[in-house]
Amino acid sequence: MTSLRFVEGLRDLVGGLEVVLSDIWGVVHNGLVAFPEACEALHTFRKQGGTVILITNAPRPADSVQRQLRKLGVADDTYDAIVSSGDLTRQFVADHPGRKMYWIGPERDSSLHRGLDMVLAPLEQTDYIVCTGLFDDETESAEDYRKMMLQARDRNLTLICANPDIVVERGDRLIYCAGAIAELYRELGGEVIFYGKPHRPIYERAMELAAERHHNPIELNRVLAIGDSVRTDLAGAHSFGIDCLFVTRGIHAEDFEGVDQLDPASVKELFGHPPRALTRELRW
Repeated sequence: MTSLRFVEGLRDLVGGLEVVLSDIWGVVHNGLVAFPEACEALHTFRKQGGTVILITNAPRPADSVQRQLRKLGVADDTYDAIVSSGDLTRQFVADHPGRKMYWIGPERDSSLHRGLDMVLAPLEQTDYIVCTGLFDDETESAEDYRKMMLQARDRNLTLICANPDIVVERGDRLIYCAGAIAELYRELGGEVIFYGKPHRPIYERAMELAAERHHNPIELNRVLAIGDSVRTDLAGAHSFGIDCLFVTRGIHAEDFEGVDQLDPASVKELFGHPPRALTRELRW
């Protein structure tokens, strides 16, 4: 294993690339403001003939994600398409018509089940659980849900996790996501189905959309993932067989403060499977 260095920007890696699969939160914005240089980098790659698919663990459909991006100032021409864990979760709900669902998550995620044939029910009567996040991610943590998860386990309920992230940036803070509750439930012995990174279906769907735009299948060695999470972005890219550009300004920022190069031992400790390169923030 060799040492890892930081690259100046995406331009250092685009030779031979046809497709970029980019994370959104932590790469394109921080939940409050967009990162203009990141948006420009993806837009420039597209102008040079590349395809950009945004892949996100947002527990909402792609059209809802797009509306949020527009509000934050991310132009539509920054990307070609969006694939969200919310899309995949909606498909699960649609495939189980008429079933009772207990929903854990904030009201802003209601678009996930809107218009589908399902019945919202209390935990004592439900057929399964869908978790899009915490009811109040400003004040709660997964531990606040331990009693609920024990009750769900005792009923042998399956929990569908619509966002495998444990934490995400909101401005300069880290807040808990649905993945924190899902991991607690799994630790307690409950059954969890995860949609989103690092799991394979979200990458398969993204590659289908990329192939449609190129009118032919894309070789995996011509695809680059971009992300800021070891657990989701890097692990997912490695498992799918594609390289990853790792953005260090995100949820792992403290691990990289003042670091210009990583020796092999540090690479193994931080990443396990190393990314192709590091960058402090996405830029061209």
